[in-house]
This record gives sequence, C-alpha cells and structure tokens, in this order.
Amino acid sequence: MSNFAIEVKGLRKSFGSQIVLDGIDLAVPAGTVFALLGPNGAGKTTLIHILSTLTAPDQGSVRVAGYDVVTEKNEVKRSISLTGQFAAVDEMLTAEENLRMICRLSGLTSAESGARTAELLKQFGLSSAMGKRVKTYSGGMRRRLDLAISLAASRPVLFLDEPTTGLDTISRRSLWDIILQLKEQGITIFLTTQYLEEADQLADTISVIADGHVVATGTAEELKSRVGGEVIELRNEKEEVIRMISTNGSIHDVRQTLNELAHTVPQEARVSIRKPSMDDVFLALTTKNLEGTRS
Repeated sequence: MSNFAIEVKGLRKSFGSQIVLDGIDLAVPAGTVFALLGPNGAGKTTLIHILSTLTAPDQGSVRVAGYDVVTEKNEVKRSISLTGQFAAVDEMLTAEENLRMICRLSGLTSAESGARTAELLKQFGLSSAMGKRVKTYSGGMRRRLDLAISLAASRPVLFLDEPTTGLDTISRRSLWDIILQLKEQGITIFLTTQYLEEADQLADTISVIADGHVVATGTAEELKSRVGGEVIELRNEKEEVIRMISTNGSIHDVRQTLNELAHTVPQEARVSIRKPSMDDVFLALTTKNLEGTRS
C-alpha cells in the first residue's frame, strides 16, 4: 500500500491546441497539506478537476487514495471531497437544512444525518446561526458552511480550490485553523491558493507550476532558500517597491550591490534588507525575472 494519497506521473492535458498541463509529476503523502501555486491560467483548477475525476487526462498516470482516476473513477469519488472556488449552498435553506440534505444524499440515515449535522455545525462555528437562512450569512460563514458540506461524508482526501478567495483576514485565518484541524484528523488536503502566505502557513509541501510544468517542489523554507539568503529592497518616497535584489547578506555583497545601483535609482530611495518571502519565490519561479537574482 502506497504512503501517498495522490500520485501523478507524466500527466498531460490539452484543450484544442492549448497545452495546459505538460508532463506533471506530483506525490502527496497521506495526512499532509499540499499547496499548488501558479499564475492565473497555469492549470491549477484543471489539475484538481482531473484529480477529482471531473476531467479526463490525455496522458499519464493519476492515482488518488490508491485508485486510478480513469479506470477506478467510482472508487476515487467515494474517497474524496471537493470544495470549489465559489460557495455551493442553497441560500433559501438554513445551515442545518443544507447539511442534513447533503448527509442524506451521501447515504446516511436520518439519525446519522442529524448527529453528523450537529457535529459539523459545532466544528465550523455555525451552531448559533444554524436556524438562519444562508442568504443572511457573511462571506466567511458561507465559506465555512461550504467546507462543512464537503465533509458531510467522511473522506480521506479533500480538494480545496482557492478556499479563502474573497474572505477578509479574520475569516481567512479562521478557515486556516479549520484546515489544520482536518489535517490533525488524518485527512490529506490538496489546495490551490492565490495567497502565498496561505501556502507558507499551511502546507507541508508546496509545488509551483508555470507554463504547464512543475518548476519547483519543496517546503516553504526550501523554496525560499532558492531565492537567496536575503533580499535587498528599495522603495521610493511613496514607499513603493522599485527594486528587489537577492544577496547572501554579507557586507561585501550588500556594498557591491548598492554601488552597482548608485547611478540607476533615485538618491532618495530607501534601503532595507529582509528574509525572502513566498512572494519572492513566486516571482522568481514563475516569471524568472526577480531582478538581480544570482545563480
């Protein structure tokens, strides 16, 4: 039995003449959080659709929970939960009614559905609002309910496609806590996100895709180390970043870099030195133009 909940080898997918995924290899250990980063149009949602059997691959081997997504599609479906980019709830029903309905559709008895609904309402902090129609909910509450619905039936693998898009900071961090709790329960979580801090905070492993290829895989710290030891950041009078240059942090390297910049940036520019962030990683790996990056 494989220790990987998700295994992808040589995956290719095209739509007409457009190649979206071009030889993707991934391996996600069971019980971990895996984050997939990439610019818009990089193929993140297409990959999730293939992993969740919504779209068929053109080439390659794809296994989820030990099952092949093409030849064992039904087994895969019984092993996964999926939460898309937009909340898929019935606004005219209450949270309790939404959850009970999904539990019954998932095959639970009436008594089991009631117990599971109560459990999920408590876990996602919705018990006090369980009797209110969903149309009165905030964006964060709707997103929590949507995630609760996707977990109505206990499944070992959870796909989250940009789960916190559009949420405020408090709601986003609340959802982060829930995701980490699900990981503690042994659920494998595969998420795509636009928020680089989200991947940094949640993921055990991060992969970055660009132009249909995986361009890097590793922990957040491993990916940051690829950018360099430190980043010199120059800002103008409006506190806007005008240049970013990687450096090893030594006095010699910093002095050399500033001397090289002396005649190309405004004299009033302010200088700071900081550790690399996931933003630096993302720019370096997806655009290959983090200015001044040294090999």
